[in-house]
Amino acid sequence: MVFSTLAKIVSSLVSLYMILCIVRIFFSWIPSLTDTKWGRLIAGLTDPYLNLFRSFSLFRTPAIDFSPIVALAVLSVLNNLFMTLSYAVRITLGFILSLLLDAAWSAISFLLGFFLVISLIRIIGFLARIAVLHPLWQILDGIINPLLFRINRIIYRGRTVQYLQGLITGFIVVLVMRTLGGFLVRLLTSLLMSLPI
Repeated sequence: MVFSTLAKIVSSLVSLYMILCIVRIFFSWIPSLTDTKWGRLIAGLTDPYLNLFRSFSLFRTPAIDFSPIVALAVLSVLNNLFMTLSYAVRITLGFILSLLLDAAWSAISFLLGFFLVISLIRIIGFLARIAVLHPLWQILDGIINPLLFRINRIIYRGRTVQYLQGLITGFIVVLVMRTLGGFLVRLLTSLLMSLPI
């Protein structure tokens, strides 16, 4: 009972911190808000956490910084973890392992879904021939090309393919990975939950 209450309190605190991080992200778009008393207070509370993710170049492209999205995704996973723990009847090793597996898959699934959305936008833009040299396409290409090139290098074994073919191939491969991964994680989660220890 005490553990359940404690998990609910931690979950509520994580939710509140997520809201503060979202406010800080919006404040960063309007510098005059950051210079207020409330802006400095929120920045002081959230910047140490957000800066942890900014330090990874993996989450940044030359034009866009995705580290706030990753930081919020981590908080969301933690919030879900504590909410699930607050409703648990019996906590076993299998239960904890299934929670960790589910949390890891949640983050991976989010990133794969993000890749799918950007790839689909890029495919539609390519087919519609919408301003192919527009900076937006360069930003989207900068986001998806590292994974896209790796996928196509494996599938086509170094052969040169047209960009649209590579986009569609990457989209299909990631869609299959996300679908099969979700199925495998659900299967493993149910197996882990049934462990007696």
